[in-house]
Amino acid sequence: MKFIRIIIVIFIISMLNISIYAQNQKKGKSSSQVTRILFIFDASYSMTGEWQSGKKIDIAKNLLFDLLDSINSLDNVEIGLRVYGHQKVFPPQDCNDTKLEIPFMKNNASRIKAKLKTIVPKGTTPIAHSLEEAANDFPSCSNCRNLIILITDGIEECKGDPCEVSQSLQKKGIFLKPFVIGIGNNFKNFFDCVGTYFDASTEKGFKDVLRVVVSQAINNTTAQVNLLDINGKPTETNVNMTFYDKDNEQIKYNYMHTLNTRGLPDTIQLDPEPTYKMFVHTIPQVTLDSIKLNPGRHNIIAVDAPQGYLLLKMTGNTNQSLPCIVRKSKKMSTLNVQNTNTTEKYIVGKYDLEFLSLPRMKVEDVSIKQSYTTTVEIPQPGLVNIFTSVVGYGSIYLEEENKLKWVYNLRENSTQETVYLLPGNYRVIFRAKSATQTIYTKENSFKVESGKSFTLKLFN
Repeated sequence: MKFIRIIIVIFIISMLNISIYAQNQKKGKSSSQVTRILFIFDASYSMTGEWQSGKKIDIAKNLLFDLLDSINSLDNVEIGLRVYGHQKVFPPQDCNDTKLEIPFMKNNASRIKAKLKTIVPKGTTPIAHSLEEAANDFPSCSNCRNLIILITDGIEECKGDPCEVSQSLQKKGIFLKPFVIGIGNNFKNFFDCVGTYFDASTEKGFKDVLRVVVSQAINNTTAQVNLLDINGKPTETNVNMTFYDKDNEQIKYNYMHTLNTRGLPDTIQLDPEPTYKMFVHTIPQVTLDSIKLNPGRHNIIAVDAPQGYLLLKMTGNTNQSLPCIVRKSKKMSTLNVQNTNTTEKYIVGKYDLEFLSLPRMKVEDVSIKQSYTTTVEIPQPGLVNIFTSVVGYGSIYLEEENKLKWVYNLRENSTQETVYLLPGNYRVIFRAKSATQTIYTKENSFKVESGKSFTLKLFN
């Protein structure tokens, strides 16, 4: 026999079509988000039992009627009704006894109230199956926030597992963890795996908690992200922030950080139910884990993101550009590839640079400071035209301290090649493809000057 209890479970269902949302954003389309609330009402036989001021079914209906009246006229809110345990008498047990009675529609509180007045408790309690079916009750919508409020006086009776259903759907990104409000008994152990549990021991407590939960669901939850500089002030901005639902790893929001007209971080709206993981796409990326919001309130999210600038330059008046690999100091992973004659923003710290010149040029332990532009300048390469007269095998080497450092292999099927090289002393070593003896190797030394061209003929 079931314990006498009333439980309210609220599922926040994330059913955003990410591709449609992204397309609308690109096209400049925007509209107020619609909140859709589906009430799942327990009409199993045990709801005829007595609880405080009357029968459980009557108390639940009356409280729901008051709630419906208060939210019916709200803008951008739609409500619907699913009922279970009302079609088949128990016994025998019918675990498929669940039905969407009133689909979503604006201002349809009167329809839901009229339907509830006709409901007579008869059957069993198929909670898990009802939740599975409820996931299909929400028509496709690109800008909707969807909730389920389950009102029941007992736990699962059909061998279903609400926790397993919840976790399975969360992995598919269908809905998030619910609020669970239990009345009369402590059901924390039963519902911990489903969502956040709240206890209400009296009829008035039940009413108060119900209103608080719905208020949190309907009222906007706002936040500002403080990107802190080296002095702990929220001055950093103009970078994208991606918010992931930590439980199912689905992308929820992308916001380009902005300072408002007062120079403060702008306010954004977030669904309060998920626990978020936020990635701030600075270079390198900054991450903030396990962000939990206070529903219906303004939240401050602070993350250290002090940044400075790196300007890469090339000497001389030239439009020539060289890519440069940027890495954290003493690390091998590439953070960015930045071209010369450009400025890029980086998190404060030390970096190693590798210019993709011939030969490659490395600059280590470059310091990036808060709001300061660090300039790194490299010499402009010179141009070398190499003529071989015949095809063959050859390479260019840099001469350093009486040692040769390989730089470049000549194309074996070409007799003319143009190569940009950093200033320095070089040597080219070549053998014609037709030559069958090593002694026919040709060797020439030459010097490259910044911004100048040089012609080298291996065979006069």
